[in-house]
Amino acid sequence: MTKENCFELGKITKTHGVRGELVLWLDVDFPEDYEDLESIFLEVRGELVPFFMESFRLSGNRAIVQFEDIDTFEKAEGMINLQAFLPLEELPELDKDQFYYHEIIDFKVIDKNLGELGTVQTVHSMQAQDLLVMDYKGKEVFVPVIPEIVLNAEKDKKILNVNLPEGLLEVYLED
Repeated sequence: MTKENCFELGKITKTHGVRGELVLWLDVDFPEDYEDLESIFLEVRGELVPFFMESFRLSGNRAIVQFEDIDTFEKAEGMINLQAFLPLEELPELDKDQFYYHEIIDFKVIDKNLGELGTVQTVHSMQAQDLLVMDYKGKEVFVPVIPEIVLNAEKDKKILNVNLPEGLLEVYLED
């Protein structure tokens, strides 16, 4: 399994107790969609390694997990800060007008008033709000991912329709 075939589910943040349980932070909108997980991939030294669940208790965006063969505090401690992944086919189905961030990479960004602007390079998930990074005339432009600005994605045409606030592009073009 490679990272290109997966999406990032979250991260192991700390140990829980002394019997090898760990806290898994789920960086997803609907954590309850993942309550029935049997296994996940953890990135260990650059490689995705499968880990099988003995237990999974969800509380908000945190889950207390127990993996097979991880039964001591010492074994669990070595797993702190490992990124967790699942295969792309494990993603829940979305409504037609919704999209996952990984799906819009390289989409053309078309503004309601200005027309074609550039392409989506990546999306940064931030605590305050998510930011889309667009290449515009050789400059990186950060666009807030909110419904008033990011209108919709036409997946079949690889187009992301936006309505940028007045003056946003000018901020990035000034020297």
